[in-house]
Amino acid sequence: MSASPSVIVFDVNETLSDMSPMAERFTDVGAPAQLAKLWFATLLRDGFALTAAGASRPFAELAVDALRPVLHGVDIDRDLDAAIEHVMAGFGQLPVHPDVPDGVRALRALGRRLVTLTNGSTQVSEQLFTQAGIRDQFETLLSVEDAGIWKPARASYEYAARTCGTDLADMLLVAVHPWDIDGAARAGLATAWIDRSGTPYPASFTRPSLRATSLIDLAQQLA
Repeated sequence: MSASPSVIVFDVNETLSDMSPMAERFTDVGAPAQLAKLWFATLLRDGFALTAAGASRPFAELAVDALRPVLHGVDIDRDLDAAIEHVMAGFGQLPVHPDVPDGVRALRALGRRLVTLTNGSTQVSEQLFTQAGIRDQFETLLSVEDAGIWKPARASYEYAARTCGTDLADMLLVAVHPWDIDGAARAGLATAWIDRSGTPYPASFTRPSLRATSLIDLAQQLA
């Protein structure tokens, strides 16, 4: 790992945003809460499948497409389109994790450039950080929609480096997803895995350069 990566690149969904309230969106329409995790996993599966085939579709489009089979056969309390609209609206109201505001400010105080690279949209990131009062801490918000390919494809990380005018080796990818850590490491970035729940790291993936329990912990390690 670079002794002092100048650019810290954050994943957004689940890494910075707390997606646990999405479970309530499912129960609101009469569906089981556990379908929220199945839906998100289905959404990622479909995005990765397209990436492996060299294709790409917007996150929101795949999110809607994934909701249809997940809710199929479920005794929801409204028509399917209305249920999908209600679930999707939840993305714009998600909070950040409790450690994020202070952690982001601490990392910025170290003199690092902070950017995002999300498989979602920059509009969702803008709203998320504005609501949390930390939008001004980020230099720029990037989305793979402009890269033309999802993470963990190498080209997505290259897009971020090119946009930031820096080398891949001078970037630190911060994520809660081992697949993102692995993809970034294979592309040449340093990596930091945020493990808030003490879960095992998959042995088949490239190990992270750093492991932290929160963004605050990460800032302390980098300091």
